[in-house]
Amino acid sequence: MEYVYAALLLHAAGKEITEENLKKVLEAAGVGADEARIKALVAALEGVNIDEVIEKAAMPVAAPAAVAAAPAAAEAPAEAAEEEEEEEEEEKEEEALAGLGALFG
Repeated sequence: MEYVYAALLLHAAGKEITEENLKKVLEAAGVGADEARIKALVAALEGVNIDEVIEKAAMPVAAPAAVAAAPAAAEAPAEAAEEEEEEEEEEKEEEALAGLGALFG
């Protein structure tokens, strides 16, 4: 986990995520740097838009006043959102099964 945190720290500081930079951050934090893990992380992050990934992973948080002000108005969209989530889960399951089928024939 500390390797990912180091990469995020470098990204937040506007620095390039390289093996050398990751190693420096890890050593500064007192973490023994494993060369294989560093290489794997740098390779995994190659071509990844970290800002986009963070944006997709972040859950929106509603202001407490807004939530308290309109509970009835939120019921219909909440039901629609639940249905969409169920459909998305079903699609993901189907994709996963298709991927497994491709692996095992």
